[in-house]
Order: sequence, then structure tokens, then C-alpha cells
Amino acid sequence: MTLDTLKGKFESHRNMEQAGPMQKYMRDLFPFLGIKTPQRNEIMKAYYRESGILKDGFQTEFIISLWNEPEREYQYAAMDYIGRSLKKLTKKDFSLMERLITTKSWWDTVDMLAQKPVGHIAEYHPGVIAEKIDGWSAGDNLWLRRTAILFQLKYKEKTNEALLYEYIVRNAGSNEFFIQKAIGWALREYSKTNPDSVRAFIDAHTLSNLSVREGSKYL
Repeated sequence: MTLDTLKGKFESHRNMEQAGPMQKYMRDLFPFLGIKTPQRNEIMKAYYRESGILKDGFQTEFIISLWNEPEREYQYAAMDYIGRSLKKLTKKDFSLMERLITTKSWWDTVDMLAQKPVGHIAEYHPGVIAEKIDGWSAGDNLWLRRTAILFQLKYKEKTNEALLYEYIVRNAGSNEFFIQKAIGWALREYSKTNPDSVRAFIDAHTLSNLSVREGSKYL
């Protein structure tokens, strides 16, 4: 069972009437096949069942091949596969995640990669934080900076609060919408675990109105 098999399944469900609005929603950054999420999920389930790929080791080349396809649904397929394969990830897979974050970048792929594979690898191999993520938080790439702010999003009680706040402070002066939004999202999510800390942090720091509004939603 090869990538061509999955491509055949996707192509058989191409729908140009749906592709136009989907492409427009993503600001015409990527072409689409016109396969909506519920249908794509069913296609992927059938592919997993028929191919048995989830029983094998982590398939790096499979992901890269999907990422190289022009239509956005193939990147979504790659993320679906990654999401189902988190327990197989090791530190050596971190460079692949960096490559995916910085290629065909937009929130629809970056946010999932930040929370799931990057968050998972950093939790079990925390050395990547000092080796990579710390540099991301102050680097030139918008999407890597967003990832640095968001990678602990699902950590809850395991959140390294000092690190989260440090990355937010580093980026607090940014005028980038996606950075301001990420700061607010990270604060909002952490406020579910430690509302007093988040409230005190917001009160003590100068943040954009967007970040404060988003971060204060549950306070």
C-alpha cells in the first residue's frame, strides 16, 4: 500500500465546488481537492485499515511525500498520521517537525504541530527546549516563535510556568497578529490550571489588547 493508493482515494473524491470556498477560507494560500474534514477522516480510516501503516514504525518519508503534494488535504493527512503516531516519536523526529512548521506554514498546520508532536517530544525529551525551542522563541521565523509559545498548551499542571512567561515576555512587543493571538491563547489555556498566576502576570506586564482579551476570557 503506497502513497499512490491514498492519492487515488483522495482524487476519487475531488470536489471543485467545495474546493473554491475551502481555498478562499485559507486566503488562497493553497489549492484544495475539496474534501471536507468528515469525509477526509473516513478516507483516512479506510486507508489505515487497508494498509496497516499504523502498525509499522514511524514513516518519515510518507509524511514528507504528503507534505510535498500541492493540495492542502495531503498536509492534513500527514497531520492525521502524526497525531495517531505520537507514541512512536523520538528526539530524532524533532528536526522533521521543524521542517514541517517552516514549510507551507499557516495556522492550520502549525498549531497542531506545536501542541501535539512538538509538545510530546519536548515533554519526553526536554533537552530539545534548550537546544531548539529556546532559540525559536526569539528567532526570525514567525511560526517557530508561535510554536515556542504554544508547545506547552496541553501541559496543564506540567507547564513550566517560568518558561512560558519568559517566552511571552520575549514576544510581548510583537505587532504580529499570530504572536499576539498565541500569547492570549497560551495564557487562557494556562488560566484553567493556575488562574491566580495568569491574572498576576497580565497585571504585571504590558501586553497587546488582543493578548489580554484572549488571556482573560476565563478569569
